Amino acid sequence: MVGASLAGATQVVAQPAPAAAQSPPELPWPYKPIDAAKAAQAAYDHYYAGGCMFATFEGITGELRQSVGYPYTSFPRYMLMYGEAGVAGTATLCGALNGAAAAIFLIAGGIRPERKELAFAMTRDLFTWYEQTDLPDFEPEVSLFDIVKSVSGSPLCHASVSNWCKAANAKSYSPERAERCAWLCGSVARRTVQLLDAAAKGGFKPTVALSAETQTCGSCHDHKSAREDTRGSMDCGGCHFTNQTTHSKLKL
Repeated sequence: MVGASLAGATQVVAQPAPAAAQSPPELPWPYKPIDAAKAAQAAYDHYYAGGCMFATFEGITGELRQSVGYPYTSFPRYMLMYGEAGVAGTATLCGALNGAAAAIFLIAGGIRPERKELAFAMTRDLFTWYEQTDLPDFEPEVSLFDIVKSVSGSPLCHASVSNWCKAANAKSYSPERAERCAWLCGSVARRTVQLLDAAAKGGFKPTVALSAETQTCGSCHDHKSAREDTRGSMDCGGCHFTNQTTHSKLKL
């Protein structure tokens, strides 16, 4: 199922916008291969205009607005500003991931189960990559600061920012941290485009596995396990002590 392709979507020719009374087309929307480097730089540039979620989404779909046209010209893209700093500054889901997930579902997803599962599988792969990778791995054409890398260990803005601040010896509300998040938007936009292009060229297969530690926790706590008292595929170590025989304590 997750080996599905977007190849059919790449051949769709841009159409003129319909009359105002008509609804946008069903998902998935038309897709043409994107220059990943351009998308990354665009995401960086848009960060300072609309925050992380808007930046990543716009870095990807802005390219399609130029190459495909409608229906991307009809999307109210500024609504994505709600995801700034982990949704309205609450530091929950990283806005860069939130914007990328929105773009993935718009382009690859849909109401049919096979389309939904493809988009979900791509999103999970992106999130796991984000958790495990030394980021940001993108550098803009012109930068305000030199930015160090860190491993977030979590898809949450709170953990991602805190771990980076520790690695960089920087403050969370500093201009250096803002620049780091702008670079991070570039990293996530580029990776997302690579996933979309891989699917468009004939099939997507997940490339990043959950950590062995997380898989071990899931064997007791996740779906169809003995306890089945939680759910999720994010790294357990982001919130819990996982180097003990019991996992009831939370990190403080």
